[in-house]
Amino acid sequence: MAATVSPSEYAPMHAPYVARVQGADIVDTLQRQRELIAAVGAAVPADREEYRYAPGKWSIREVIGHLADGERIFGYRALCVARGEQQSLPGFDENAYAAASTAGRRPLRDLVDELLALRVANVAMFAGFDEEAWSRAGTANQFPVTPRGMAFVIAGHFLHHLDGLRERYGVAVAGPSAAEEVAAPPVGA
Repeated sequence: MAATVSPSEYAPMHAPYVARVQGADIVDTLQRQRELIAAVGAAVPADREEYRYAPGKWSIREVIGHLADGERIFGYRALCVARGEQQSLPGFDENAYAAASTAGRRPLRDLVDELLALRVANVAMFAGFDEEAWSRAGTANQFPVTPRGMAFVIAGHFLHHLDGLRERYGVAVAGPSAAEEVAAPPVGA
């Protein structure tokens, strides 16, 4: 799947996420991000899992729980649209979802494992789409979307929060910036 996506394929609010995504193949990009997801889990000591960089901000556990929610919701939107859903898919309030979540009480390892499982499932789903499915148009949160747009949103949403974990939470994930990490060609290429 080529890494070209039009602004008409995702909600305008997701443009900053999509702008972070580099690389020639979005499925490959999503696949390679699995290493970064695992690295986040390995980089956070148990005594820092509940760290918040400011009062009222999410803990590290809650950020990972939010990423899992986003992975699940954006992936579901991609599936629905790829299958020809004509109903407008609902939006979601990330803060309300986080408040109702149990992520803050779950071990980070469990949350990372859940996020990795969701990513594996989404990569398999996206890899199975044909060109028609990739470009099929639907509506989510009152905006036109395509499965291709949702794939880019998933990748960029993760990069946005990875940078936040590095910059605001002090999570030391080795390597270059998130965008450079994802843009790097696969080993052996």
